Amino acid sequence: MRRVPEARVATTLHVPATVLAAVGRGAGRDLARADLRHAVREGREGNLVLFCVDASGSMAARKRMSAVTGAVAALLRDAYQRRDRVGVVTFRGSSATVALPPTTSVHAAHARLHDLRSGGRTPLADGLRTARAVLRTERTRDPRRRGLLVVLTDGRATASGGLDAALDAARGLARDAGAAGRGASMSTVVVDCESGPVRLGLAGRVAGTAGGTVVTLDDLTGESVAGVVEQFRAS
Repeated sequence: MRRVPEARVATTLHVPATVLAAVGRGAGRDLARADLRHAVREGREGNLVLFCVDASGSMAARKRMSAVTGAVAALLRDAYQRRDRVGVVTFRGSSATVALPPTTSVHAAHARLHDLRSGGRTPLADGLRTARAVLRTERTRDPRRRGLLVVLTDGRATASGGLDAALDAARGLARDAGAAGRGASMSTVVVDCESGPVRLGLAGRVAGTAGGTVVTLDDLTGESVAGVVEQFRAS
């Protein structure tokens, strides 16, 4: 599709259409502003898939990180076709880190995710707040890009204010989702990683407070986590 560009809007010039417009009015080689045409990319806008993963603990944290790394690689393999960007926030110890700024590069993801540290306490609130900041930055950069936040946690919070602070951070995500303008959206999915005989259901509380959905997986793998993204990305 090609369109006459609006004033002061940076666009990609569609050269053949521009020349044809000038020829059509008999202008020869002299172009006027009214002749300018730009290319309009059709089809659905891309997604921003942001993982927020609990990297605290030891064995369980390594399993979560392995699943996310596998999911990121799978999603980025078709990111160019979908125009998607994928990022990762991890939280452990006393703070959260943007382990992978949103990207379309498989190479960048491999370089930044292949040897992430795990262990320590669980600053869930910091993880959610950092993820929210990344989502807001990306939305400012491209308001039409849909955001999907995938949180991998059991809902336990042992640092950065505990569960109350985590729920407050989740409310911030809900407010942002409600404020997403027309043509954009933001969704939160919490993958409940709770295990053991005693289940507290805290991940479900976080998901509900964020206005999102909680899911459980029979087996936490890169393929299963990527499947969760595909399910919600297509909805």
